[in-house]
Amino acid sequence: MNNYSCYTKPARNVAKSTNSGRIEMIVKPIPSGDTKDFILKKHYAQRMPSISFAYGMFINNKLEGVLTIGKPASNSLCIGVMGEEYKDKVYELNRLVINEGFPKNTLSQFVGKVLRDLKTKDLILISYADEGMKHKGYIYQATNWLYTGMTKPRTDKYTPNGKHSRHYTDEFNHLRKYRTPKHRYVYFTDRKKAKKYISLLKYPILKYPKGENGKYELGTRQKTKILNTITGEIFYE
Repeated sequence: MNNYSCYTKPARNVAKSTNSGRIEMIVKPIPSGDTKDFILKKHYAQRMPSISFAYGMFINNKLEGVLTIGKPASNSLCIGVMGEEYKDKVYELNRLVINEGFPKNTLSQFVGKVLRDLKTKDLILISYADEGMKHKGYIYQATNWLYTGMTKPRTDKYTPNGKHSRHYTDEFNHLRKYRTPKHRYVYFTDRKKAKKYISLLKYPILKYPKGENGKYELGTRQKTKILNTITGEIFYE
């Protein structure tokens, strides 16, 4: 699917109370390029993902948050959700970041409005809450995603400066980066097909995980644990 390149859909407004009064939230599609400052400067990954859908959260006509959805880089991941027949429908909610200072439930309201906007699309969404960042996925729980367990910790190909493994070269084949386990959530945007899709889901549906949720400071990049397989040295980048 193509990226949104213009504001083509009507804004959806909602007023929510804060300690200082009432605010108006507008959520609408935005050009993918408008997400760059948030993703590269504020999200802990600080890396641009694949983007097929991009949404902005506007408060008082100012862009205060972004959400992006794109095709996962791994074809086996797409197949693993519901099989080969449905792999083209699988997309990942891969970035979600807003500025600080808003009510606690602002993120879940943002996500909920995006999901409602996508209800005419037949998408199978997957998203992850990184246990390495002490995230449990409460935003997904609040918006009725299915919890399907955790990914296994593993090591992956190393690429410098946080680049995706698709940029891998043999120069660094002696280095491996650790992948922390992640909580995996699934959501079907076409709610009329949800019952059918649940029966075809390859993952078990489990109870939501609970516990203290970690926070990070906007603009702070998550450091990656790296293993030198020759010397055994471990370092962080």
